[in-house]
Amino acid sequence: MVFKRLLGAMGAGGPSVDTVLDGGAVAPGGILSGQVHLRGGDADVAIEHIGLDLIARVEAEHEDGESEGAVVFERFTVGGGFRLAGEERRSIPFSVPLPWETPVSELYGQPLGIVLGVRTELAVAGARDKGDLDPLTVRPLPVQEAVLEALGQLGFGFRSADLEYGHIGGTGQRLPFYQEIELTPAPQYAHAVNEIELTFLATPAGMEVVLEADKRGGLFESGHDALTRFTVSHQDAHTLDWNSEVDGWMRELVEHRASYGSHASYGHEDPYAAGSAYGHAPGHGGHEGRHSGPGVGTAIAAGAAGLAVGVVGGLVAAEVVDEVGDFFEGDDDEEGEED
Repeated sequence: MVFKRLLGAMGAGGPSVDTVLDGGAVAPGGILSGQVHLRGGDADVAIEHIGLDLIARVEAEHEDGESEGAVVFERFTVGGGFRLAGEERRSIPFSVPLPWETPVSELYGQPLGIVLGVRTELAVAGARDKGDLDPLTVRPLPVQEAVLEALGQLGFGFRSADLEYGHIGGTGQRLPFYQEIELTPAPQYAHAVNEIELTFLATPAGMEVVLEADKRGGLFESGHDALTRFTVSHQDAHTLDWNSEVDGWMRELVEHRASYGSHASYGHEDPYAAGSAYGHAPGHGGHEGRHSGPGVGTAIAAGAAGLAVGVVGGLVAAEVVDEVGDFFEGDDDEEGEED
């Protein structure tokens, strides 16, 4: 294990911490588990609380451009209220739920470039010290995987993914940011759109799927964006013909021009505007799901995932690893101690 000596608030000789997450990726709404390992320092200390912060690297748009920063999107208290003796070793197990809107950081084992982490915080005698910081890997829910698989089979390609600070109006968004997965259009839609942006907003009951198309401008009209929203349940992952369903979404997004003129209810809200808020989307929104019989469209195999090929081709794995490493190192520059 690699312990992190807490130097800032507690001084040299303070306790050390090492948080170890249980192996494997976790799905949104799932349980993140692991253990916080403590090692006492030179003297006895009272551990008031042990906290875990879920953090994400998020982009924010300003009038002067864009910036990036770390956003804490959930906090948990997993222990505390005990005395840690000098040089004592103690392990605190934890199991905490991920928010349903936690962004997906990998697809079929391939990283998407989304940077998530779990930071451990110890409070001792009124002082708090942020110690161990560990990467967090999140896999898609079955319904998310079904949508992405269908997009790949329909010919859409992966371009990039990022986290945007702000809210999508007219949705039930809870977190202060949302994930955008940018896709290249399938050949049958390439004449109409330059790019598709996909956002998942999960809840315990289901999923809002927000689609935005950057449309191509014609001879007599300028290019503009179109945005629409669909709602599915988690049970739909195993009952819908997803290729047909998603293709129907895309046709509605591209062809239903009458709805493009007014998108105030679905627009991206200015995160810095006074009174910016978000609402709860009713029912299925702009679309009723077309349900098929059980067992239709359930084959979601990684080997047949067209979008996974786009992920591999669109990202250089070494660069992603360096990017994640740089973020964590820059956010936490304390040196670790080998046990």
